[in-house]
Amino acid sequence: MGFRLFLLEATDAPILVALLNNLPEDPVTKIKTPAEPFTLQIDNLTHEGQGVARRDGKAVFVEGALPGEEVRCAYTTRRSRRDEARTLEVLQASPERVEPRCAHFSVCGGCTLQHLLPSAQLAVKQRWLLDSLTHIGKVQPAQVLEPMTGPLWGYRRRARLGVKYVTKKGRVLVGFRERHSPYIADLRRCEVLDERVGGVLEELALLIDGLSIRDRLPQIEVAGGDDVIGLNFRVLTPPSEADLAELQAFGARHGFALYLQSGGPDSVQLLTPSPPTSVPAGERGILRYSLPDFGLELEFQPWHFIQVNAAINRQLISRAGEFLELGPDSRVLDLFCGLGNFTLALARQAREVVGVEGDASLIEWAKRNAALNGIANAQFHAADLAKDLNGQSWMQGRYDRVLLDPPRSGALDMMPQIAALGAQRVVYVSCHPATLARDVGELVHQFGYRLDRAGVMDMFPHTAHVESLAVLVRD
Repeated sequence: MGFRLFLLEATDAPILVALLNNLPEDPVTKIKTPAEPFTLQIDNLTHEGQGVARRDGKAVFVEGALPGEEVRCAYTTRRSRRDEARTLEVLQASPERVEPRCAHFSVCGGCTLQHLLPSAQLAVKQRWLLDSLTHIGKVQPAQVLEPMTGPLWGYRRRARLGVKYVTKKGRVLVGFRERHSPYIADLRRCEVLDERVGGVLEELALLIDGLSIRDRLPQIEVAGGDDVIGLNFRVLTPPSEADLAELQAFGARHGFALYLQSGGPDSVQLLTPSPPTSVPAGERGILRYSLPDFGLELEFQPWHFIQVNAAINRQLISRAGEFLELGPDSRVLDLFCGLGNFTLALARQAREVVGVEGDASLIEWAKRNAALNGIANAQFHAADLAKDLNGQSWMQGRYDRVLLDPPRSGALDMMPQIAALGAQRVVYVSCHPATLARDVGELVHQFGYRLDRAGVMDMFPHTAHVESLAVLVRD
């Protein structure tokens, strides 16, 4: 059964409208919610993974329902523009419905699509991307790329876990937020987290429950290197000596590198170094991941941004270099370069690559990674990429190729500046199809580029997150 994208109109899509026009999410008056269940035929799927139906002429977003299904449901919220409901019983199931692997799927907000066949998840995300390009950017790719796929479980090497001591339960909870709720989900394990962490959530909760600061530890950042998992504990009160001993024992038992953070990134302190013995003692707080196709090893700290899915990241870097069609004379500009994830790999194939990032501390680590890997043809600069860049020294001259990997807000203000560089090929890596479509439309309609190809990658299986790639060419 094929899926159709629910095309969000201004009256029914406060989330998308807010994103593009900076409007409030839904200025509505809530209506008293009836308690009686009712039956709906589900037609479409929202960008949040909810089924869509219509009742009495109004859109109803139904949690847990899939297109083609008939479900019995009940309202959870009634709004002026749309209503929300939850599935009580699936009366007629979609052939693409599967049993969720995670026991916490119906409660935890970390995943929203585990009940949908993985191949169908990708088909839906591809449709979301293509419909965004058509309806927002007014463009269509000459070629739709096959989705990049990787592991479906245990893929997530970076996450932010909430921690809460719940008096009524008499214990600590560690996990993601509940769906549409500020509360921490009561998790025993997580199927999408790196198994080294996802399999010990219950033990982690018990550890924190035994600390004197159990109600003063709100968050744990997970950062997975190839060999070592880093856990960064945010603490509002310094732990006691007994607490430190318990944390160190836990880190040693699991081979974790543990960190304590009392304020900003500068306050992070290594508590328990637990790397392979080949790593010098003075560097045991550093995490690493490799890009074997390019002979690279990158170092990072637990608060640094890295791509969540290691397998997809490796594919993505290779495909980006392929689509840029690099040669020995190519000069490449890598915008939002971070630690040098793309920059250093592209430098293996081009004459020169210039990486630019707004976070000056990340630029220092990018330079460190270039030196670590013996790369001399990569330059790095810190700059506010939301401002006019024409006065920057690195903007002088022409670039043959441009790669950019911006945040969800996209990079609309940079499109004229990118076009002025004279690049023949642009590869745009995106984590939000609406802003990608908007920016691509600008390059096509205002600056003479054509959309050569576009497609999605399965960076976040079982979630509604859509990661995609677009290739633009100017002849």
